[in-house]
Amino acid sequence: MKSQRPITSDDEHRVLQFRPRTTPSPVVHRGSAVVQKLRAAAPEPRDLSGYERPREAPDDFRHRMLANVAALAFTIALTAIGIWLAVSIADLRRTQDCVLMGRRDCVRITTPHI
Repeated sequence: MKSQRPITSDDEHRVLQFRPRTTPSPVVHRGSAVVQKLRAAAPEPRDLSGYERPREAPDDFRHRMLANVAALAFTIALTAIGIWLAVSIADLRRTQDCVLMGRRDCVRITTPHI
């Protein structure tokens, strides 16, 4: 198989000069390059107090902790069910493989202790 390269010419390759929409600082031209002067200090950050909303109700710590405990209990129960399901599926698969091999002693028989 022959590798084919696209035919390129110099007309296809062009370097475009980046021009910002607004010029934040004075521009100094040196030769063919454009150099911007560094600013003395960064501007002060804007105050975010205009975006704050007053709380409609006080924070109910007890309710939040009960919700967290309920979520933790649900997560633990879901994890335990998932582990039980994985173990039972693995046991069922082991038994099924044993039966498909033609063996007769595949099922565990438990006897009560007297």
